[in-house]
Amino acid sequence: MTPASARTDGHADHAVRVAAVGDIHLGPDCAGRLRPAFLTLPERADVLLLAGDLTRHGTVDEARVVAEEVRDVGVPVVAVLGNHDYHSDRADEVTRTLTDAGVTVLEGDSAVFPAGGHRIGVAGAKGFCGGFAGRSAGAFGEPEMRAWVRVAHVGAERLSSALQELADDGCEVRVALTHFAPVPDTLAGEPVEIYPFLGSYLLAEAIDSVGADLAVHGHAHLGTEHGMTAGGVRVRNVAQPVIDRAFALYELPVPGHEAA
Repeated sequence: MTPASARTDGHADHAVRVAAVGDIHLGPDCAGRLRPAFLTLPERADVLLLAGDLTRHGTVDEARVVAEEVRDVGVPVVAVLGNHDYHSDRADEVTRTLTDAGVTVLEGDSAVFPAGGHRIGVAGAKGFCGGFAGRSAGAFGEPEMRAWVRVAHVGAERLSSALQELADDGCEVRVALTHFAPVPDTLAGEPVEIYPFLGSYLLAEAIDSVGADLAVHGHAHLGTEHGMTAGGVRVRNVAQPVIDRAFALYELPVPGHEAA
């Protein structure tokens, strides 16, 4: 991994610059590992998105390490939690630790930030697993199965509502931030047997139902960076083992300025 490097996804004069990474899995032995790269963000990006699995086991001590890596980096930092961040049943405390460091942690809600004279809106939800079209779990049978599928539906509904908030607000650039994958494209490289545990088509349906300029997720360490929803929204898997950088960098043209 080259911490000071980032991958750029195109260039536009009138664009919002989005830095993103997930699955950094920090612990007490990682203090300072990403800080030098993150301190370059004001020169390179308008916002940093963290796509979940920020910790190893969801402990508060691990969350404190994450908080210090991103504290006062000079750009807004927006995060969703991942499954690892829930493992110790202290997600509320993990969220509070990040929030105290200035991170905006989203779960079924949205936030808007200034970006180069424009506005970027981020809709965030962890999402859940369940599978993809033709190979997905259904809400039938045992209560445990129905409850499992219901979690996926609720997560997708929350993401859709958060995106709708941004659309109603007239936000110029909209990004969907999740931990679980909305499409199977970005899972290529993972064993197909575990695809149902890596994401859900419901997230892609939520994104396409409202629209977004970019969808960012993590979770699939052996996956592929680039994908797309059926509705044509770019999807990027920014799990750190995939991008092999401290963050990937994407430039999103502002509507009305694409040809500028």
